[in-house]
Amino acid sequence: MSKNEKQELTVEKPIKVTPQVVKEKPVKKDNWEIKDRRYYLNNNAEPLTYTIPSKHTRKHALLYFDKKTGKQRELRYATNQDSPFVDEQNGEATLGHIIFKDGGLIVQKEKQNLQKMLSLYHPLKTLAYSEFDAVTEAVDDLEILHVQVDALNTARQLDINMAEAILRVEYGSKVNDLSSKEIRRDLLLFARQNPVLFISLAKDENVHLRNIAIKAVEAGIIRLAQDQRSFSWSSNNRKLMNVPFDENPYSAMAAFFKTDEGVDIFRSIEKKLK
Repeated sequence: MSKNEKQELTVEKPIKVTPQVVKEKPVKKDNWEIKDRRYYLNNNAEPLTYTIPSKHTRKHALLYFDKKTGKQRELRYATNQDSPFVDEQNGEATLGHIIFKDGGLIVQKEKQNLQKMLSLYHPLKTLAYSEFDAVTEAVDDLEILHVQVDALNTARQLDINMAEAILRVEYGSKVNDLSSKEIRRDLLLFARQNPVLFISLAKDENVHLRNIAIKAVEAGIIRLAQDQRSFSWSSNNRKLMNVPFDENPYSAMAAFFKTDEGVDIFRSIEKKLK
């Protein structure tokens, strides 16, 4: 492995995270348990190494607001001190680094100062990293399984036209080459792998309407202008609708199908596709 590959990452190039997706129960100070603790970087990030600040500096503020005193308290990880707070440390401090390797960090129960710093006080908790909690993870896994089951049940009940419409979102024109059994199979796989997206698409009536518009263009029933700004009948070149500026033409056509004028055109296209 080259030296460049081993170069340590720092918070100067932070990992992009979405704090609101992190589900984690706050650790209560009065229920503190002596045990080994595991931490992981958010969003499944797994860089070779990732370092977070272990002491307060001008560049990286490492402060904790103490509600009891109403003051900001400076944090510092010192391997030879019992407390992570500078105002509770005595004598010379031997500073330590906080490094995640391959996206994770295990802190032994003997390092209570580092554990408390990471679990209770560090400002990057939930922003850059989280603490592993078996109960929370189990609850999250259960929620995911429930969503997957709902998605699979919905997929089994969909008619073949809607199944094709949903798969077209993922596969594009490749869906035309699939048999009905292949569509059913791939739909179930899609529902299992992306249950939230699948359920969203299954509830979106425009997905089916867009699919009809696409199939009509592919079958030569209607024609989309080269500039993608209008639809017309292929048989007589009569214009059906203009596509609003900066809008997907098939989404615009799906919306048009729901108008009084568009309903009759939609029914006519459906008959010609059968």
